[in-house]
Amino acid sequence: MGSVEDRPKIVFFDLETTDIPSRNRSYAILEYGSILVCPKKLTELDSYQTLVKPLDLSLISADSIRVNGITADDVVSCPTFSDIADKVYDILNGRVWAGHNIVMFDCVVLKEAYAQINRKPPVPKGIIDTLKLLTETFGRRTDNMKMATLAKYFGLRQQSHRSLDDVRMNFEVVKLCASVLFLESSQQDTENNWASLNAGPTNSSKQKSTLEVTRPNISPFTSTETHTVPPNPVESVNAQPGPFHRVSMVEESSTTTLSNAFSNHNEFIDPDSVSLASITVTVAPFVNGPHRIQILHKDIPMRIRCAGMRIPFGLSSNFVDQAGNPILSLVVDASSLNLCKILDACDNIAKRFHDFDGNSQWRPVLTRNTGFYNSATIRLHIPTVGQDATRWITEIYYKNSSSIQCTQHLVSSRSELNSLLLRGSLVDAYFSLDPYNYQKTAGIRLVANKLIIHTS
Repeated sequence: MGSVEDRPKIVFFDLETTDIPSRNRSYAILEYGSILVCPKKLTELDSYQTLVKPLDLSLISADSIRVNGITADDVVSCPTFSDIADKVYDILNGRVWAGHNIVMFDCVVLKEAYAQINRKPPVPKGIIDTLKLLTETFGRRTDNMKMATLAKYFGLRQQSHRSLDDVRMNFEVVKLCASVLFLESSQQDTENNWASLNAGPTNSSKQKSTLEVTRPNISPFTSTETHTVPPNPVESVNAQPGPFHRVSMVEESSTTTLSNAFSNHNEFIDPDSVSLASITVTVAPFVNGPHRIQILHKDIPMRIRCAGMRIPFGLSSNFVDQAGNPILSLVVDASSLNLCKILDACDNIAKRFHDFDGNSQWRPVLTRNTGFYNSATIRLHIPTVGQDATRWITEIYYKNSSSIQCTQHLVSSRSELNSLLLRGSLVDAYFSLDPYNYQKTAGIRLVANKLIIHTS
């Protein structure tokens, strides 16, 4: 699939594995598939696929066969991962990796596979996780962001859960999503230009009002209107931005054109750093359907960091999505007065500009106990993958607060997560705001991008 010198290309890859591992066993890789993609022309240049024989064939259970159809007989004569490790390393090392939920699954499984054979794993130049990316840019058009759902949305074939076929489907879905977003922004730009050509002279004294409309740069992932929150009598606190920044999905590179098309801001800010007057909302119409809005702060998507939030109840899985799959969520105390003011302001402007009919019920993002302004809670949603809510998109870590080094450890299992999210525990939450309108219910969903649980 190319020499070491051909690193500018992007690698879409996928792993098929055994089902949920036991306490003492990891996932076993059953199949590896990847394609090399030209980032400038978005064309497939080369591909590689192979079945993989696990060291223990008994790991191939009825559950894993039900998902991908790979049986022990299929792989008994195939190479082991040790046999293909050099080939996979040559394909992946130093390139930009792309795939659906690869950050929380495929990358982790791949690293463990190399560790098991005492080999150095490949290192990416950058990562494009299309599950996170499309959730942030294309979300709310479909019931969920599973690859099968997205493929059905675009009228593609049924997902086979075989690595090379899934990789090609992933690539096709990304191109289709980008095209839709580009057309939507272009359509709105055309409508605005036509309106300006037919508009009469503008009175300069009326150019500024409580609601300002500006014209930001057009891209497939930015909308074409910005509405500013009306001035708020409450004075905001202007402190320095929070110290945490999410890692960009792909490092800057003149060769990663595909990643540049999906570029977005990932800065998280503390509530004390938010200026209420700088909260805006972008509005972009769908080609067919209602408007989609995004809440901004100083012209970048608002993402908030709150440290030491108390957990009053523990982890909840009582909710399901539109497809009937369980949704993990966590209720935390919103004890920060500034956070409450921010979320109230976001609620007000989102409700004002959200394209929902009069029959839709708006659900406030804050839940308050009657008579106690500061006694409020928020629900943080933890997006999951699959139907059993045992894998999630959110980055979840725990740290020992009493430790001097305070090292963070990745939470990898549902049982471990349940044991950590106990009533009264504290968590550092990094979350984004996702306005929604579905089945006569509208509001702002707080999506947890990262959680750090405090342990003693």
